[in-house]
Amino acid sequence: GVTVVDKLNLTIQDGEFVVFIGPSGCGKTTSLKMINKLIEMDEGSIYINDRDIKNLGGDQLRRGIGYVIQQIGLFPNLTIEENILVVPRLLKWSKERCKERVRELLELVGMPYEENAQKYPSELSGGQQQRIGVLRALAGEPPIILMDEPFGALDPVTRESLQDELKIIQRKLHKTIIFVTHDMGEAIKMADRIVFMSMGKALQAATPEEMIQNPADPIISNFMGKYAASSGYAKPSLTCADVMEKDDLAATSMAGLADNPAPAAGTVSLTTSARDAFALLLKSEADYLVVLNQDRTVAGTITRNSIAKALAGLVWGDMDWPS
Repeated sequence: GVTVVDKLNLTIQDGEFVVFIGPSGCGKTTSLKMINKLIEMDEGSIYINDRDIKNLGGDQLRRGIGYVIQQIGLFPNLTIEENILVVPRLLKWSKERCKERVRELLELVGMPYEENAQKYPSELSGGQQQRIGVLRALAGEPPIILMDEPFGALDPVTRESLQDELKIIQRKLHKTIIFVTHDMGEAIKMADRIVFMSMGKALQAATPEEMIQNPADPIISNFMGKYAASSGYAKPSLTCADVMEKDDLAATSMAGLADNPAPAAGTVSLTTSARDAFALLLKSEADYLVVLNQDRTVAGTITRNSIAKALAGLVWGDMDWPS
C-alpha cells in the first residue's frame, strides 16, 4: 500500500552520467531496478530509445543493459574470463570475438589478460573483483549501465581509484550510466547530473554545481549541510596533488618501480585526499607512496617529509624547508 516511486518524470540523455541520491527509503534503488524490469512498475512508462520497455521481455531487456551491484556477484566457480563473458555467450558471440573482448576489457583496467583471465574471483582483491564486476556489465557492449552503490563496501583509497577509472571508461566508451549512491561526495565527483529523491519524488535534477549553490528544497539544503560538515567540503582540503614531490622517481614508469631498493607503500591518485594517503603511509613501513595520473603513469611521490612540509606551509606560509 506504499507508493515507493511517485510520478518520477525524468529524461536521461545518451552518454550522460546520472546519479540518484537521497535519504534511505527514498526510492532511488527501486527507480533503478524498474529500468531493467527487476521491479515492475504499477503504472507509467519507461522508454529506451523511444521503445516502451513494457513491450520487451525481461531477459531480452536485461541483455542490453549492464548491471553492477555492491555485492559484485561474481560466480566463484567460473574463471575471470568466464565471468566477464556471461552475457556475450548468451548473445551467442563467436569464441574469437569473446576472447578479444575479454582481452580488450582487462587492458582497460590495467589487468593484463595473460595474468588474470584464468584466475578465480577468490584470487583477486576486493577492488579487483569490483573491476571485474564493472567489466562484466560492459562486456555485451550495452549502451546503458545501471550501478547500485557499486563502491560502497570498499576502502576509501580503492573506492577513489575505481571512481577515477569509471569516469575514464565512461568518457572513452560514451556509455549512459545511472548510478545510485548514498554518498554526496561520490555523487558530486561522478555525476554530470544529480537527481535528489525524497519519499519517492525527484526534488531536483541538476548539475552538482547548481545543486550545491541553489538547492531547490530545504531537504536538499539540510542534506548538503550535513555533507559539508562531515567532509569539510566548504574548507580547503589537501589532495595528493598538493603534497606530492615531483622528483626523479616521478619520471619513471610503474614497471621501473620494481628496481627501486626502497619499496612503496602503494599507489594513490592525484585526487586522493592527503589525509587518506598519510594514513596509508603510516600503516606501512615503506618510505613513500606513488601518485598516479589518470592514465596510470607516475605523477610523483609522497613521503612523510613532503606531507609535513605541506601542512607547515598552511600554518606558516611559504619558506625554505630543509630536504
